[in-house]
Amino acid sequence: MSSKPASPRDAAWWRNAVIYEIAAISFQDSNGDGQGDLPGLLQRVDYLQWLGVGAVWLGPICKSPMQDFGYDIADFSAVDPRFGTMEDFERVVRALHEAGIKLILDFVPNHTSDQHAWFQESRTSRDNPKADWYIWAEAGANGGPPNNWLSRFGGSGWEWCEARRQFYYHSFLTSQPDLNWRNEQVRQAMADTMRFWLDRGVDGFRVDASAVLIKDELLRDNPADPEADGNTPPPQKYTPVFTDDRPETMRCIEYIRNVLDEYDERLLCGEVQGKTDRIGHFYGNSKPRLHLPLNFALLDTEWNAVALQATIDAYFNAIPDGAWPDFVIGGHDKHRVASKLGQAQSRILAMLLMTIRGTPFLFAGDEIGSEQVKIPPEKIQDPFEKLVKGFDLNRDPERAPLRWDDTARGGFTTGEPWLPLSEDRSRNIEAQRRDARSLLNLYRELIALRRRERCLSHGEYRPRRAHNDIFWFARTLDETEILVALNLCREPRLLEWQGSGSRLMSTYLDREAGKVEGPTHLRPNEGVIVKVSR
Repeated sequence: MSSKPASPRDAAWWRNAVIYEIAAISFQDSNGDGQGDLPGLLQRVDYLQWLGVGAVWLGPICKSPMQDFGYDIADFSAVDPRFGTMEDFERVVRALHEAGIKLILDFVPNHTSDQHAWFQESRTSRDNPKADWYIWAEAGANGGPPNNWLSRFGGSGWEWCEARRQFYYHSFLTSQPDLNWRNEQVRQAMADTMRFWLDRGVDGFRVDASAVLIKDELLRDNPADPEADGNTPPPQKYTPVFTDDRPETMRCIEYIRNVLDEYDERLLCGEVQGKTDRIGHFYGNSKPRLHLPLNFALLDTEWNAVALQATIDAYFNAIPDGAWPDFVIGGHDKHRVASKLGQAQSRILAMLLMTIRGTPFLFAGDEIGSEQVKIPPEKIQDPFEKLVKGFDLNRDPERAPLRWDDTARGGFTTGEPWLPLSEDRSRNIEAQRRDARSLLNLYRELIALRRRERCLSHGEYRPRRAHNDIFWFARTLDETEILVALNLCREPRLLEWQGSGSRLMSTYLDREAGKVEGPTHLRPNEGVIVKVSR
């Protein structure tokens, strides 16, 4: 990766932006119904600007029966009334853009709700105009499902439709039939959906379930997973060779990218599957695919210096030359990272995220160290927990509403919140804004530093050998070198380096910028950033 002056590609806005995921239903309620909405988001644009994020990734807001967090869409071109109106959406776009913040929308091309007009027509008969818009198949020889494909929510992935005397396939809920991406009319309809939102000022999309858009045309059975045992969730007892990450899927992503490229400076990122060594092909070579296949390696790795250096090295080696990396530390279906690392090491993660080469992604609440919220059985909303019990698949704990203050309803709503808020009232945005050394202010300072120091957003990544519980690396750009050293343990450690420089920041936020010389002592759970003297 070159440290030469930036080319037009290097200047792409997403290389500089910090991207902040918002689930509208959990961000801010404006009308007291207990569910966040677009007018509520509008009220908090000033917070996003204060924090310094460069883009908002907004979860699904389209019309939906909300059986799967809005990922079951009944109309791709309408705002669901629980979130507001199209005029509300347009006001949000204008306000974000006026604040210098881009807007990325969730795009759900794999399936629709069974309440969508397309499916209502498709299911009526085998010869209607949309008969082939979904994946239909004859019953198996025994009258049951056509093959052994499973739904991620448990049970067969096939559901019988009496009107057609056929089964339809659903990768997810029975109420989420999969679209047939082999059908040209389907591709054109989804392209029109993209243009509908792009014409309204959306700056890009995050493609949901982008690895499963095409399934095996021969409907071949998936093989049993030889490593599956009693601890394996039932939907994972087969290896999804014929349903996931098919080669033809890449053509679908290329098609989506072509539509996006009709517009200037728009971003395509996406949810991908497989181990790190599979992530490279989602970028594309001769034919562009995703700008940013989302990388969750920091969430999946063991949290120690040796494992971390291996994880990051494997990731950088897996992406193609010239491709731009990204790192994601949270999301609407990922356990809260602060619950895994603890509050002290969450500060280390913040510094790593904002100084490593690549675009940072975080989920609303990560900036204050939000942890998994305990959800009583009677309050559970997630179909994973309802349908596949006993495997810790519940995603409600990370989807709980954001706590803005220490009141009973957290400043989120005046009504009954759709999911319980954290019982820890002290961890809220208002309190952390007042505390100059809080995690929130650490994020804000790191984002600002990343913006000031171009070396942190565009410089080369130069690894150093992890040792003594310290993970460290340098970023270099032209004549600038910045050293980042992170103590991943609860005891003091000595960073053995030779040289001198200016300390730019400590994760403790208690030291003024000043001269520092190596070797350098790091306090427990401390990270430091040093601009090296040449």
